[in-house]
Amino acid sequence: MVTKSMTVELAQGAETRPVAFLVQVASQFESSIYIEYDNKRINAKSIMGMMTVNLSNGKEVNVSADGSDETEAINKIEEYLKKN
Repeated sequence: MVTKSMTVELAQGAETRPVAFLVQVASQFESSIYIEYDNKRINAKSIMGMMTVNLSNGKEVNVSADGSDETEAINKIEEYLKKN
């Protein structure tokens, strides 16, 4: 398992569209991927779960991935959170 702390830097914050794209990024991987924020642990592949989290810019989150492609998954999610 790989866990990494990241800062949310989404252009529009965690509104519907950026969250949907984040779920799409996470869903490309076989690994289990979770976002931990504000004492919640949410499956990053669940659109309904991710919509319940208020991820705002500048907030620190922990992203964990467990599986055969965990390192690549963490890197892609970090890239998404930083480039948008």
